[in-house]
Amino acid sequence: MEILKAKIEDLEAIKALEDKCFKHPYSKKDLEYEMFENPVANFLILKENGEIAGFIDYWITFDSSTVAQICVDTKYRRKGLATSLAKYMIDDLKRNEVLASTLEVRKSNIEAQSFYKSLGYYQVVVKENYYVDGEDAIYMLLEVVNV
Repeated sequence: MEILKAKIEDLEAIKALEDKCFKHPYSKKDLEYEMFENPVANFLILKENGEIAGFIDYWITFDSSTVAQICVDTKYRRKGLATSLAKYMIDDLKRNEVLASTLEVRKSNIEAQSFYKSLGYYQVVVKENYYVDGEDAIYMLLEVVNV
């Protein structure tokens, strides 16, 4: 397993994963922005057996962070890869003296909520009608200094 900064040659595989994993995936243009133009984004891929098995996109702005996306291919799930990506991010947040990390997760995505809770995130509030399809989001917080 390797965790690496995403490169332009990874874009097609990332887009394929994006389309496979998310109800409302980012466009290729949105991914390119996150990968190469967003000044606060950290876009990393996880390679397993030579192929991109997952990715994480998180933003650091001063002493706070937001998880924009985390994704693992269905054939690699339940093998600890998402945990590896998240722990890599948390270590990076600590190195950058980030105090807290936040994220939004679909209210219906109980599996993801459970995963985030296992990392130390907790629910702060429900954001009503957060997603384009009208679904609510659970807003979660991780106090990095306590991890």
